Amino acid sequence: MTNQWQENTAVCSGIDLFTAWVDAQRAYKNLPGLAAGVVVGQELVWAQGFGYADVPRQIPATPDTIYRIASITKLFTAVAIMQLRDAGKLQLDDPIAGHLPWFNMQNSHADAPTITIRHLLTHTAGLPREAQFPYWTDGKFPTLAQIQESVGQQTTAVSPETRFKYSNLGLSLAGVIVAQAASLPYEAYVQEHILRPLAMTNTFVETLDPQHERLAVGYGRRLPGRLDRDIMSFTDCQGITPAANMATTVADLARFAIFHLGDGTAGETRLLRQSTLREMQRVHWLNPDWQSGYGLGFSITRQHNKTYIGHGGAVLGYRTLLRLCPAEDTAVIVLTNADDGDPLVYVEKLFAWVVPPLLAAIRPSPTPAQPDPTWQQYVGKYRDAWGDMQILLHNGVLTAVDPSQPDPLLATLRFIPVAEHTFRMESENGFLSPDELAIFVVDEVGNGRVTRVRLGNTFMERVEGW
Repeated sequence: MTNQWQENTAVCSGIDLFTAWVDAQRAYKNLPGLAAGVVVGQELVWAQGFGYADVPRQIPATPDTIYRIASITKLFTAVAIMQLRDAGKLQLDDPIAGHLPWFNMQNSHADAPTITIRHLLTHTAGLPREAQFPYWTDGKFPTLAQIQESVGQQTTAVSPETRFKYSNLGLSLAGVIVAQAASLPYEAYVQEHILRPLAMTNTFVETLDPQHERLAVGYGRRLPGRLDRDIMSFTDCQGITPAANMATTVADLARFAIFHLGDGTAGETRLLRQSTLREMQRVHWLNPDWQSGYGLGFSITRQHNKTYIGHGGAVLGYRTLLRLCPAEDTAVIVLTNADDGDPLVYVEKLFAWVVPPLLAAIRPSPTPAQPDPTWQQYVGKYRDAWGDMQILLHNGVLTAVDPSQPDPLLATLRFIPVAEHTFRMESENGFLSPDELAIFVVDEVGNGRVTRVRLGNTFMERVEGW
């Protein structure tokens, strides 16, 4: 914990609770170790390692320990695609066969739409989950040449755009499209156009040496009747690299999270348009439960009235998760070196126990607003043919409510002053004309009393009673 939080009781309590709980979880489950970090805004505000990167050698896990992040790689592939889209070198609705002429997978579904790059990024292409090889079983990943040779022997599993269907093959094809459009090997493109600008100097796209001094040893599951764990075989993802091969640290992955919480720049370098970041992070596919879906590369989840985006990763010996809450400008990273590491449970506890006090410490509650005394002239009842509105001072803000509703606070308009008798409207309800102007009309001939209000291009007349 950095010095800036050592005097904050609430932050220390949250971190102490998390630390005590992680230590107990590790002890009861005999977990080797993990590293975690919390980002707020443009800063990694807390990071810590727990347990060991190498158990027999007692090498401690730290925020600078390297872990294989597996499918979090897909987010980097998605960024690369979007960079090339912004540069005009491809479009999301391009057929993938237009970029990969050798893509000749059989489609047995009548009236199926053409598979596009967008389908790959949203996992709605209907492709098989994997290429035509049992690499998750035998650890022998195919080369790109082998994927090219075998893809014609495969058949789409479902028709595109009918359901979310996760596909490592799909994101691997997206990575090949990156290389084709950029005229640069995928690994070199990610290194040059993403990692280097973000100063992610401890992140690897190509398979790193399994004996790398800072790489956490990957352990298997704890099996019934055994206390020890197997060390898992180290694999090279080869042709599946754009879907699963990267390795990094908490400290480096925090830079990637900060980028996604920012404006699309890294220092003076623009990596993506800010509008493109928002495009990636919003829902492009909504699952039937309406609680989860997919953006462009991002998994999207709705929990506890908050929207989270991110991605998890699993490769032999490692389980990892990056999750962001854009509305709060926060992110949490957990990297583990065990097949039963279950990073989600740690991510959820960090969001519940550590993020709230950090936010409160960094962004203390504002002083309650003091209303302008002249606003009292706008307070009153207003009506048009469609309904009634009452304007009042609520928590120091000039606010409009519909008093006929069972709970009038569920849909409010807040008025932010911009000029005399003129306010900008704010509301979470898009039907209420947010960000347009409200202009109060004053009877200049009579007593100077407000007689009506113009909301956007609609007028409501002031009335004395209902």
